[in-house]
Amino acid sequence: MSTWSNLGLQDSSSPMMEQLSFFHDHTLLILVMITIMVSYLMISLFFNSYVNRYLLHGQTIEIIWTILPVIILLFIVFPSLRLLYLLDEINEPSITLKTIGHQWYWSYEYSDFSNIEFDSYMIPTNELLMNNFRLLDVDNRVIIPMNSQIRILVTAMDVIHSWTIPSLGVKVDGTPGRLNQTNFLINRPGLFFGQCSEICGANHSFMPIVIESIPTNFFLKWISNSMNY
Repeated sequence: MSTWSNLGLQDSSSPMMEQLSFFHDHTLLILVMITIMVSYLMISLFFNSYVNRYLLHGQTIEIIWTILPVIILLFIVFPSLRLLYLLDEINEPSITLKTIGHQWYWSYEYSDFSNIEFDSYMIPTNELLMNNFRLLDVDNRVIIPMNSQIRILVTAMDVIHSWTIPSLGVKVDGTPGRLNQTNFLINRPGLFFGQCSEICGANHSFMPIVIESIPTNFFLKWISNSMNY
């Protein structure tokens, strides 16, 4: 991965993250246009005196430089409000996943199925396999079916944690005594990595998150085997 790609957002793996990426590009384009215009005006001030001894006021230009920023802000506000609504809207989820943050690991419960719960710890460096990622892989991955609406409930047992998967556009605080919820849909199979993004103590950087997205028929087999086990 090149240096320039590290400066941007991760490749989206969900419809909401695609919308967030589009909104990011849309807003960045507006900011670039404003920056170029303001830079041009500032540079032009060095080469022009703009002295007019008979100019007392300019109502027209004052109206323009008041209304124009408002119009520009509307082009940012409406897409932003739409995204905020979509991020909070939960439409008939197929599966509910409960996530509990501990110092310093995650626990998961599949609320729709009985007896399916497990802890997820980071794999120590001395136990890594050749195909594992250092400081990112875990011993028990979260298995999720692709193209299914997933509702996730997040809480914590001790301090505030934050369950975050950048490529899915998901970031939810886990607060003790409180249930926060959000939803996502993964549109392709694969492994998706995240980490706790709340400073939760000494081992804050050692509680990663791994989601494995698989086709629905493989997920049903995994669920059946887990329940039998």
